[in-house]
Amino acid sequence: MNKKVLVTGGAGYIGSVLTKTLLDQNYDVKVLDTFRYGQNSLLDCCVYKNFSVVRGDCRNEDTLSKAIDGVDIIIHLAALVGAPICNADPVGAQTTNFEAVKLLLSLRKKDQKILFPCTNSGYGIGQKEKYCTEETPLKPISLYGITKVDAEKAILDAGNSISFRLATIFGVSSRMRTDLLVNDFVLRAIRDRYLVIFEGHFKRNYLHIRDVARVFLHGIENFENMKGLPYNVGLSDANLSKVELCHIIKKRIPDFTFFESPIGEDPDKRDYIISNERIEKTGFKTKYSLDDGIEELVKAFNILRSSGFSNV
Repeated sequence: MNKKVLVTGGAGYIGSVLTKTLLDQNYDVKVLDTFRYGQNSLLDCCVYKNFSVVRGDCRNEDTLSKAIDGVDIIIHLAALVGAPICNADPVGAQTTNFEAVKLLLSLRKKDQKILFPCTNSGYGIGQKEKYCTEETPLKPISLYGITKVDAEKAILDAGNSISFRLATIFGVSSRMRTDLLVNDFVLRAIRDRYLVIFEGHFKRNYLHIRDVARVFLHGIENFENMKGLPYNVGLSDANLSKVELCHIIKKRIPDFTFFESPIGEDPDKRDYIISNERIEKTGFKTKYSLDDGIEELVKAFNILRSSGFSNV
């Protein structure tokens, strides 16, 4: 019998890719989502007999209780994702990103497995040239990071769970986002042909959205050996500064010009490099490179003429 998976937030940027991936692997997939952005990203999933949808809010006890009923695995993606949207709606951030997790844990049966996407932005500002491992103290510097770190702790403390501390994601989804760093830089390179960078030495790690879907599959398939721990997930060859990222984009888009401003600050102060050794030791290897993502984004932005695909 096929395993039954609930994906909360399954119509979002990650969820839209993950849901289709799970369906193609013959999982029975139920999605719970508010569809707050009016997206139609799951329409091509409706042909699958093993797909169902619950339209509703994960903060509603009755809705969530019905959604988790009968499922074996819960992938809890539902969240206000990113510092800007959390700052714009701090109450929504707290209730969606953390309080809904507490509600989920109170309702789920102990044998129901939980896989959770945290963020490696929880490391905040790392030490110069020192890799952040899963043992590195978490010091989130945004409300978004704080709520996700708090939620991760609650989920891991509850047991029968895995957390993935995801790097900055890039790539194309049917619920597209243009407000993620790589996606944004590539869009500007294509549309404007130039970019002004603030604090271009700040570093972070990156991860293709299809490798996000792959790591959730890996977690499901290797759950018993992996449960109880957080895992950094990113491209081990892509701990890059913003300037280094721009040089890579310029190789694909030669007439792209970028300048590093000597004045001004980036409101996003994250600056760290990440070790992905723990997840790699479980047998997971990323498949999609930064260059793969840039190539597909160039195609996507020849289709999308609007930049209005963001969380705020």
